[in-house]
Amino acid sequence: MSETAMDHPSTWIESIILDFIQASPDNTLSDPGSEKAWEQAIVGFSSGSDPIYEQFKTVVGPFHWTPLEIFAMAFPDQKVSADELTVISWVMPQREATKLDNRKETAYPAERWARARIFGEKFNEKLRSHVAASLNEAGFPAVAPSLSPEWEFKQSDEYVFASTWSERHAAHASGLGTFGLCDGLITPVGKAMRTGSVVARIGIPPTPRPYTSHVEYCLFLTEGLCGKCISRCPAGAIDESGHDKRKCRAYLNPVSSDYVKAQYKFDGYGCGLCQTGVPCESGIPGRKDVP
Repeated sequence: MSETAMDHPSTWIESIILDFIQASPDNTLSDPGSEKAWEQAIVGFSSGSDPIYEQFKTVVGPFHWTPLEIFAMAFPDQKVSADELTVISWVMPQREATKLDNRKETAYPAERWARARIFGEKFNEKLRSHVAASLNEAGFPAVAPSLSPEWEFKQSDEYVFASTWSERHAAHASGLGTFGLCDGLITPVGKAMRTGSVVARIGIPPTPRPYTSHVEYCLFLTEGLCGKCISRCPAGAIDESGHDKRKCRAYLNPVSSDYVKAQYKFDGYGCGLCQTGVPCESGIPGRKDVP
């Protein structure tokens, strides 16, 4: 085990994530030029004993795992307490070229965006596996909840469509962002992003959450300003009351998936129009960002 891993575990983990993004040949849009899907990431940490994970059982659903629950499923022979666990969360912002392309669209995803949604997320899965494997090899048992065989979609009274582990909620718990009107997570690098996480038996101080409300960064929900994501949605799935996930899903499949297959010649889907061409696209918006 390296000295950095022992003395500065957060720095060590951040380097594992950033080095993999830079060096992995799997970080690609799978286009003819093998363009990278991602260029950078920000990383946050939260304690396995943070009460917010119990709160998720109320706001998401009783099926949502706590860090201790998913860790116990992965390592049933280990006796561990919640405060020995750390949730490692990262956010990878979309590249500028991807955001620029999608910003111009009004009805369907740009090709770069659709490729980032499919092939970029496949890389994100490999990143989850790589982070967990690196920790395990160093003697810190770790599991990527979203890659667990037990992970599944669920119905939620609050969120309609939910899952047993939400990457966005883990990022929120780890100080990386708050939710917006369209349910996207607004982060310091914006809402146009993908996120992932790993739960590990390692001691790392939690990243402070610089917000007190789960919607603090959304100008519409806090001050009644903006609402640009409403007009950006091609499915009419966003209004002043929030995000209609059923309309959104019906647009993604078959409308978006048919378009991607016909126009871009691969099986996939995407949208992201509510994440681009909006004040929170690339950062936390302020009043000055609203026309």
